[in-house]
Amino acid sequence: MQCMKWKIGRVTITKVTEMETVGHTKFVLPQATPEEVKRLGWLKPHFANDDGYLKMSIHSLVVDTGKHRILVDTCIGNDKQNLSIPAWNSMNTPFLQRLAEAGYPSESIDTVFCTHLHVDHVGWNTKLMSGRWVPTFPKARYVFGRHEFDYWKKNREHPMTNAVMNDSVLPVVDAGLVDFVENGDLLCKEMTVFLTPGHSPGHLSVRVVSDGEEGVLTGDVAHHPCQMAHVDWASTFDSDAKQSTNTRQELFSHLAGNPMLVIGGHFGAGHIVKDDNAFRFEIAT
Repeated sequence: MQCMKWKIGRVTITKVTEMETVGHTKFVLPQATPEEVKRLGWLKPHFANDDGYLKMSIHSLVVDTGKHRILVDTCIGNDKQNLSIPAWNSMNTPFLQRLAEAGYPSESIDTVFCTHLHVDHVGWNTKLMSGRWVPTFPKARYVFGRHEFDYWKKNREHPMTNAVMNDSVLPVVDAGLVDFVENGDLLCKEMTVFLTPGHSPGHLSVRVVSDGEEGVLTGDVAHHPCQMAHVDWASTFDSDAKQSTNTRQELFSHLAGNPMLVIGGHFGAGHIVKDDNAFRFEIAT
């Protein structure tokens, strides 16, 4: 489903999808074998199919406060090169068209916030024009975590990391469009960032508060709801598996049984509930 909407008070959150996948997860969550996934019957039909394969998406979230239009995470992007996952090179998707059809043309976005600086969360920061990477959102300020940016600026040995910095991150920095935030800073009066490290060194999630209602945009604290049943299932892309496990346990314990809406970086919206000694995810209706 290319576009979905949810409400938190007066705030509207719209999920705009770049791609959806169903299949093997050995490159992301190798523990989530079909046999293990089938044991979690509550994952069907929204988060897994009958064969035990996980359903995931790469998407952006537009947070519309009425005053601000804040785009959270910007997927992979078109025309990128030197990415370790071959299918992500030279992509040509109608993502910007989908964004516009959802009511948010690129020129209407005033803020772009990246929860972290991995390839599938920064790609549409820029687009290729006449051989140059230029900012996609001409009226937006781009917001990165200070610690996250400093870390990847110094650790660019991997070819894909270097490519991502050069085509999707540094062009907006060099254009003078970037502001840096730290734990507890506001994106706007309804949105506060908070540190959720482990997947990346400076990973940030977002708390949304409006008219007495609350929600959390978790980014990649978890790639899939199956990690709520198994908080120790760390992604192969986590920079610190022990830390990411601790972050999941702490955050899910706080959210479990709470009416706060939870929206993932690669899955949709719902509520976390306790399930014996673990957790499960109930989709928002």
